[in-house]
Amino acid sequence: MKRSSIEQSSNHYDEQLFSIDEQICTLLKQRKEISIDRSGFPPDEVLSKWATKFDLYEEYLSSLFGTVSMHDYFKPRVEPSGFRKHLPVLKSVEINEKIYTVTFIRQFENASVVHLNIDWNETNETLIDRHFNHNHFTLSIGQAYDCRNDGASGSTGNFVHTFTVSPPLPDDISEMTLVFKEYSDVFNDKATGLEIVIHLE
Repeated sequence: MKRSSIEQSSNHYDEQLFSIDEQICTLLKQRKEISIDRSGFPPDEVLSKWATKFDLYEEYLSSLFGTVSMHDYFKPRVEPSGFRKHLPVLKSVEINEKIYTVTFIRQFENASVVHLNIDWNETNETLIDRHFNHNHFTLSIGQAYDCRNDGASGSTGNFVHTFTVSPPLPDDISEMTLVFKEYSDVFNDKATGLEIVIHLE
């Protein structure tokens, strides 16, 4: 899905703001480097204190830091194009009565697409589980690859998480490792401790 750009309310820009805005960008860069792309979110009591100290609205600060935490969301997106082939994988790991499977990898000219299938015995899940017990996953393959979570879908007893990997993986994926980590939030700050490791051959 293509993101829409934000329309500016005015074309006028006060040049007196330039040095201040440049400092803000410098601080954002420093924050990103220190946090190693895990921005975090200040506690509510801290936001409340800063709102009073700097005469700013608390909801404004909350919105600001929420956007800062979404840095990776604004990364230029690679949309897979030019389908080439399927690479068979068929590897599974079973943890806590759930089986995690990667059946194949789709190869495109500019990216690869990986699906993490999660299956479980639906007779053991409650109605609440069906609606609220689906967490967020990340995929890492190594520093050379950018792995974007493109969302998830499913039904009772099954859920599928989709990832776009760029640049595309080589056709020879032997000895590569896929590492899926689970988080209870979309900002990837609250790790559940669950890690799915799929060794390719």
